[in-house]
Amino acid sequence: MHRLLRGEVFMLGGFVVAAAVTILLVMPPVIDPAAAQWAQTSTGPLTAADRDLLVKVRQAGLWEMPAGEYAKTRAESQRVKEVGRLIMEDHMKLDLLTRQVAKKLGVALPDEPNPQQQSWMAQLAAESGPAFDRDYANLLRAAHGKVFTTVAAVRAGTRNSEIRKFAEEGVKYVMRHMALLESTGLVDHNALPEPPSPAPAPPVAMAVDSRRHT
Repeated sequence: MHRLLRGEVFMLGGFVVAAAVTILLVMPPVIDPAAAQWAQTSTGPLTAADRDLLVKVRQAGLWEMPAGEYAKTRAESQRVKEVGRLIMEDHMKLDLLTRQVAKKLGVALPDEPNPQQQSWMAQLAAESGPAFDRDYANLLRAAHGKVFTTVAAVRAGTRNSEIRKFAEEGVKYVMRHMALLESTGLVDHNALPEPPSPAPAPPVAMAVDSRRHT
């Protein structure tokens, strides 16, 4: 009886091991999501944030270049026409740079703006005169404010030297475009998102600062 039980246990254990091996061979390996988001390149690690920067800059150009074309015929203000031309020309240069960097790093880029950007294009395509001038200045200024935070954050933390150089150029373009849009006098700064509130100072730092003023 005991011999039979030991034999059954031995056979059962063999079946369990065989089943476990079969599962390991059939099931796909578990991939760490964090590890899957970055890749090693000749210019350093390429992260998901680095790729996202290239995608966002590409999409910005894909709607801002047509918007510049709209400004030629739909804007009433000569300054808006000029700003539209300058921003469109800058984005042609920046788009070329974006595609070159993406090709070098093996990053796939979109061929069309995102849905929100497409809605902005449709809005501007249906307007003319003062309404176009106002919406062109404010839509593009708000969009540049959003992409500026992305470009600056990637520049501050990227480990990839190619992305670092690209982000530096991107910061220059975005700052120039914000200034150009503001030069129209049509940007409603009260409608822009407020800067994030600073974190409260630690009690020790507050105490030291108060002593300096006494």
